[in-house]
Amino acid sequence: MKKTIILFILSGILASCVGDSGSTGGEATILSTYTERPFPADNPWNQDISKEPVDPNSDVYINSLGRTATMHPDFGTWWDGAPNGQPFIVVTGNQKKVPVTFEYARESDPGPYPIPVDAPIQGGPNGTGDRHVIVVDKDNNLLYELYRAFPDGNGGWTAVSGAIFDLSSNKMRPAGHTSADAAGLPIYPGLVRYDEVMIKGEINHAIRFTANRTRHAYVYPARHAAGSSNDPTLPPMGMRVRLKANYDISSYPESVQVILRALKKYGMILADNGASWMISGEPNDNWNDQELHTIKQVPGSAFEVVKMGTLNQ
Repeated sequence: MKKTIILFILSGILASCVGDSGSTGGEATILSTYTERPFPADNPWNQDISKEPVDPNSDVYINSLGRTATMHPDFGTWWDGAPNGQPFIVVTGNQKKVPVTFEYARESDPGPYPIPVDAPIQGGPNGTGDRHVIVVDKDNNLLYELYRAFPDGNGGWTAVSGAIFDLSSNKMRPAGHTSADAAGLPIYPGLVRYDEVMIKGEINHAIRFTANRTRHAYVYPARHAAGSSNDPTLPPMGMRVRLKANYDISSYPESVQVILRALKKYGMILADNGASWMISGEPNDNWNDQELHTIKQVPGSAFEVVKMGTLNQ
């Protein structure tokens, strides 16, 4: 894959995608961000699904997610004293690798991982949630992700689970294996990123989203189930939905229209348990939270489920 690294100067931008240098606020910051689309063009994350058939059980799954419930951006500037979203850090190929100890070692890719000492943690250093740590090695096209990550005090890390993805390959996790995400999928490729929305004006991949309740099953491209019920009306991990082609997005701010256009063309992939219709993105001080929150006007009824393949349980 061709690697393109773009350098840009933005005033007060959050260091969620800081490479070798950066700061978290106030002064101008020079950031190095990985701007190439992860994975090959034919990867599931990058496929145009706007013309794919609708799943015969689409209405059932939409009802489960909430037909009158609305979308919610799980990203923005700050929330509850911490950067709001899934932070990541871009490093070079010579970044020092450190050991990681996993609770789910059998389903995790062993370390070491190139995690800087100041790598951002989802929810901040004192976060009590998923505490994802995401590192992109821009020189080797490798993605490293951890779930429930904590520094071990000796230069390494502990985590519940973790995975390494080759961003130039379509290789998937083994069937039944988790990753740093419940569905066994990578997190980074499904994030709404600031540079995509506000600089390029285009998102050219599917977006990660969550559901309140999921079935204990998964469909391609997911590799792992995380639901507690076999209720067939509940959505499986990996289910893909898209915004209906006739949904009028003209009244939304341009920044939100960028997101909604992507949801019509690439859709979004169910990757974890959480609030239904919540989409993931990176934190950034320059997001306009007021604009982002207009996405809450989009109801579940505006979506349809793309036809799914074989159900794995």
